[in-house]
Amino acid sequence: MRVLITGINGFVGSWLARHLRESGDQVSGTYINGRPAIDGADLYAADLLDRPALERAVRAANPDAVVNLAGLSHIGDSWKEKMPDYFWVNVVGTENVLAAAGGRKTVVVSSADVYGPVPRDEQPISEDRRVAPHTPYALTKAAAERLAMFSSAVIVRSFNLVGPGQNPNFSLASWASRLSAISRGEREPVLEVGDLSTWRDFVHVDDGAAAYRLLADKGRPGTIYNLASGRAVQMRDALGRLLEISGVSAEVKEGVYPSRPFDIPYLSGDASRLRALGWEPRRSLDDALSDLWRETL
Repeated sequence: MRVLITGINGFVGSWLARHLRESGDQVSGTYINGRPAIDGADLYAADLLDRPALERAVRAANPDAVVNLAGLSHIGDSWKEKMPDYFWVNVVGTENVLAAAGGRKTVVVSSADVYGPVPRDEQPISEDRRVAPHTPYALTKAAAERLAMFSSAVIVRSFNLVGPGQNPNFSLASWASRLSAISRGEREPVLEVGDLSTWRDFVHVDDGAAAYRLLADKGRPGTIYNLASGRAVQMRDALGRLLEISGVSAEVKEGVYPSRPFDIPYLSGDASRLRALGWEPRRSLDDALSDLWRETL
């Protein structure tokens, strides 16, 4: 299978490229801001907002499938001065990818945040639930889904992917980085955090990459798939497990950062539709935390 990945140099894109190569597939990808060092992949400079550049990349790569992983993904930033960028990159950018794909099978990666707050007793959430985006980021992903559905793309709503290479703007990666600095004596043994009462459904990024490849191969066009473990973990528990794995002794100061009104209290997904294609998560949250910790050493 020949697969073109937009955003191949990103957190998930680099993992997917590795997984595809290990599966014997031919890999190509687009990037911005400097040519990445990704072995075994044909690389093309192409911004999501540059449709002609995307079209040239698709013609050169001639892929069987396109996986759109490029975009803006930080929920907090979508409320700030970057809000217009989120519209252009996540919505118009998706439109450009779909057009450049020229009818080829396309996997559009969306987010579980499109569901918005869902009562805990109505979870895990299935793909049939009506979306209710509560943030600018989630709204752009929901809008991109509408474009994708019109183009008969495969849509995957990813819950929380975690693992090595993740941007330290995200909680678990940030905690691992700061604990590592504490272990080296570069910081005081105090870890300041925000609200730890929320619950999230975590998937190791390696399992996420396997899911994206499977959907590029066997996903049904015009169908939405949840990518989730089916089990939520409280952030307080996730931090406790990271502390145990790291062996770092630190005082945890909770609530230093104010709670964000847009944070979803509880989020878990039903991935039965994806599992029916043969996907099963092979790695646990502890595996992801251990990998994150080793990366900081």
